[in-house]
Order: sequence, then structure tokens, then C-alpha cells
Amino acid sequence: MTLSISSDFDGGNIRVIAVEGDRADLEIVPDHMSDFYQWFYFRVSGAGGRDLTLRILNAGGAAYPGGWPDYRARVSHDDETWRQADTGYADGVLTIRAKAEGDSLWLAYFAPYSSDRHAATVARIAAQPGVTHKVLGETLDGRPIDLITLGDGPKQVWLYARQHPGETMAEWWMEGAMEKLVDPDDATATALRQKATFHLVPNMNPDGAARGHLRTNAVGVNLNREWHAPTAEQSPEVKLVLAAMDATGVDFAMDVHGDEAIPAAFMAGFEGIPSWNDRQGGLYVKFRDTLAERTADFQTRLGYVVARPGQANLSMSTSQLAERFGAVSMTLEMPFKDNFGAPDPVQGWSPDRSKQLGRDCLDNLAAMIDEIG
Repeated sequence: MTLSISSDFDGGNIRVIAVEGDRADLEIVPDHMSDFYQWFYFRVSGAGGRDLTLRILNAGGAAYPGGWPDYRARVSHDDETWRQADTGYADGVLTIRAKAEGDSLWLAYFAPYSSDRHAATVARIAAQPGVTHKVLGETLDGRPIDLITLGDGPKQVWLYARQHPGETMAEWWMEGAMEKLVDPDDATATALRQKATFHLVPNMNPDGAARGHLRTNAVGVNLNREWHAPTAEQSPEVKLVLAAMDATGVDFAMDVHGDEAIPAAFMAGFEGIPSWNDRQGGLYVKFRDTLAERTADFQTRLGYVVARPGQANLSMSTSQLAERFGAVSMTLEMPFKDNFGAPDPVQGWSPDRSKQLGRDCLDNLAAMIDEIG
């Protein structure tokens, strides 16, 4: 039976070049109106019992080719439970080898987070006591930007994820954080809701997510370079969220992402903003360092180069919010690769670990919420 390969579904991305026996040659499709690409997600049918060799021929031209060495693709027999596959990278080609137990095998850059799951999760959380759901507006493709609000304390906390749609671990993190915040038996969550009002945007880029993009929205715009001057024509997602932030103010903010190359979860701050002060910066450092003490799934050794004084990029949300509101603002990055400090040979970094880190971040915030604002 000839293999059938499809990505014609929500978040799907692959182009078939050739199929011969148990081997297929493939390419990742770039984001619409952009050169970015690295996210892939597709299904192989007619694969039962076969040892597959799937070669992504254009991997060397991806947005972050440094993300391929030591990376393992994710495979699933049911499109729900994902594990790591035998994966190698050489001469610009990513080769995935996997054996299908049933007729169909799904493969992805990381465990997907579908539009259907997003809608179901928003509805489930919004149905809990004390939670409100608002649509801030629509994207260029006509999809809603969902905002979940809960808590009645004076401190304004904003958590938002998936500006880069291929970084699906970010929305898994949001699911874990939201589940904790609405848990009536969680004493930490109860205390947080008494001291703060939480504003949560689970998916900043639903168009890019549905289109199978790595990094951009429907018109090829990287949303995390738009926060200095967003427009309705290019970046309505940012314009809508920033307007809502202006209405409430921001005391604490976390922008949740994934990093292609660094095999660890880490934080990036707002060093280099014009209004930098030691109190604001010290609270960021305290949050970062105490989170590393709290969980083995977060560390401070690996990360990005820190901006020099006066050289912060204010088009990025973390620096813009720190400068605009005086917020304790940060970007959380999680790995596509496994966590080098606490590896899991079966699943690698996973949805469950992403969700747990969401809970850990809230526990960490609770320990210092009185100092913020």
C-alpha cells in the first residue's frame, strides 16, 4: 500500500515531494507572506506495521537550524499522546524514523494545541465561578482574541501566550495555569485571586496557529516585534491586547514562548529599558531565581544575552510593558528539545511538563505577590 501523507487540518504543515516504499521526502511550508518556517504537523496513513523513514529536505533553511541537532520529533498513534521519535540531522536534512502500530501515525515539531482544544478549554474555564470571558476583537482571518479574567484583587497580572503560534508548549502552559487558578481546593490560587486580578490571553495568534505557521500571523507579521506601534492592518492582535492592558494597567506580566535551540526552560527580562530601576529589576531577578529553586524544570544557567543599558527592544512585549507600565515583566521560554537538566527519554519536554511549569510559576508568584505593584 502506498503511503498517504496529509496536513490538510487545523495547524497542519507539510509538503510532499516524493514517496517511495517506506520512505517519504518532504518539505516544511513557510509561513504565509514570510520566510519563517520550522513547524511541521502531518499524518501518515497506510503505515501500519511499517518502519518509516521521513526526510524533511529543507530543514537546513529553517528559521533556526541550530534547533535541529539533538532534537527529537514527536509522534503519536492517536493524535493525543505524543512521544519522541528517532531523529537525526545531517547535511541540511532532518530524518525521522518511526514504526507505526496502526494505520495512521501523526508527526509534529511539538505536541499540537488545536483550535478546537483552545475553544473547549476557554469554555470550560469560563464556566467556573468568578470567571469572565470576553472577546477583545477579531484577527485578520476573523478569529476571536479570547480574554479570561478572574480574581478581584488590586494588583493587575497579565499572562499571555503563543505570540509565535508554532510554540504550542506556551498554550499547554496556559492550560495548566488556568486550571490551577480556578481550582477551589487550591489555597495558593485562592490567595492569588484575593490579591490580584488575572487577565489571561491563552492564544495571541489564532490565525497563525490554524494556518500551521511557526512565527507569524495571517499576513506574515511577527507579533512580538509590534508592541511599540501595533496597527489594525498588520497586527490587530497586539493592538487589541495592548488597549486592554492600557485600560487596566499592568503590575506583573509574563509572555510565554518556546525556544527552538536551547534545551532548557529559562527567562528573559527587560534589562536595557530607558526607565530601568533596581527595585523593578530586582523583583524580576527574584522571581527568576526563586523559580529555579522551586523546580528542576527551570534554570538560570542557559538563556539569551542580556541587553545593555538603553538598548532594550521596545517593539517586544516584555520590554514595552516594563517601560510603559513599570511592570515586573518577563518572557518565559520552554524547550522544543528535552530539558538537559532533567531529561525524559520517552516524552522529552511535554504538554504535562509545560502545564506543571504553569502551576509552578503561579506558586512562585504567590510567594512574592505582596512585593509587586
